[in-house]
Amino acid sequence: MSSYRWAAGYIDDGDRPKIVTSRFHLEDSYTLERYLATGGYQALRHALARTPAEVHDEVRGATVLGRGGAGFPAGTKWGLMPADKYPRYLVVNGDESEPGTYKDRLLMELDPHQLIEGSLIAAYAVGLAQVFLYIRGEMPLAHERVATALNEAYVAGYVGKNILGTDFSVDIVLHWGAGAYVVGEETALIESLEGKRGEPRLKPPYFPAAIGLYGQPTIVNNVETLSNLPWIMANGAAEYVRIGTETSPGTRMVAVSGHVERPGVFEIVNGTTTFRDLIYGDDFCRGIRNGNQLKAFVPGGGSAPWFTAEQLDLPFEGKLVGAAGSMLGSGAIMVMDHTTDIPAAALTLTRFYAHESCGQCTPCREGGTWLERVLQRVVDGRGTSADLAQMKEIGTSICPGEFPHASSSRHGLDATPFPYKMTTICFVGPSAYAPVHSALTLFPEEFAARVRDRVQIPVTAVQ
Repeated sequence: MSSYRWAAGYIDDGDRPKIVTSRFHLEDSYTLERYLATGGYQALRHALARTPAEVHDEVRGATVLGRGGAGFPAGTKWGLMPADKYPRYLVVNGDESEPGTYKDRLLMELDPHQLIEGSLIAAYAVGLAQVFLYIRGEMPLAHERVATALNEAYVAGYVGKNILGTDFSVDIVLHWGAGAYVVGEETALIESLEGKRGEPRLKPPYFPAAIGLYGQPTIVNNVETLSNLPWIMANGAAEYVRIGTETSPGTRMVAVSGHVERPGVFEIVNGTTTFRDLIYGDDFCRGIRNGNQLKAFVPGGGSAPWFTAEQLDLPFEGKLVGAAGSMLGSGAIMVMDHTTDIPAAALTLTRFYAHESCGQCTPCREGGTWLERVLQRVVDGRGTSADLAQMKEIGTSICPGEFPHASSSRHGLDATPFPYKMTTICFVGPSAYAPVHSALTLFPEEFAARVRDRVQIPVTAVQ
């Protein structure tokens, strides 16, 4: 394996199926020459030889779950577009920005033609007039590789007018984002593409499939989601669903960081691989660093409620993880060993989400900032027990009702299925509270040790 791929974070061990990372081990995996030599753009030829409806049915039959966080089946999402309303667009969400997540960046850096081919297949299946590929601003290599691949594809006749000698024509526009986390939310991304501030839209009525980019029907798909399509068109939905489980077929990419012996990105079998397999398996992370003990792990990116060793045997199955009080989200697992300062770890994540609030919703704009300030006071040893109660009060103003968590069973409560209620338009507000609530619920003793109740001196006594 090349040193670049180790530095990039991708690890290719074992004989697991490889649907989206099959070329990652090749030094020139990102070039058109290598892509064609390994079967590239043959799936597009297969698609163009069929009707758009047949291609759509193939993707729907594969039950390709969205890999951006929500896990909504791509084929079903495509079917939500209103009939006979044109033009319609495809927006590729390459604004990967969830803490701990870096799988889409590798897909764009190491196999950009696969993404382009997947986008073309989607455009053909749903009758999309144009594709907009939105890449996060802090990913210059990904932007460079995709731009080069687009130029190659245009010259070779895979993108543009009368693709491969057919009546199918589509252009792909590359857009470089400015680095706002909230733009990872599909409607905020659309606002950014239109030249506005990246702020989420209210849903309803602005479901992108009905009212999206420029007010037209729009499909927003994640990079990894679209990267699955060439394999499906080349091998068939029946082969795809043989991998994984009935409700979670295929593979998925996961990024593991933190206190493990071998962090990195792995393509795993969906629905059957467990968190224990991933963290302790020889083909994956090979255990906790220095022989330490597992304390907690975040199962689906920084906005996901935390798990402990009690949940290690849960498989990568969205429904099961949701019922346990968290989510698979963006496919990022962050591992904390027994040396972790839990209040400080929660502060790191809360600070990120507070900073990234677009400011549109008051509970997020004010609540996230105050969560950070109060938690900082506690971490610094200047907090009181009243501060702990105040953080919960702030959190319930963002997420009203009983906040779900897998650990609730430890306190005599039933775990509430994910997701939770929220008073904000998008998920950024609750994301600021998720690490605070997880840390307070799982490790209350660490907060109790940090706070000290002080006798308040009356103002009149101060000279």
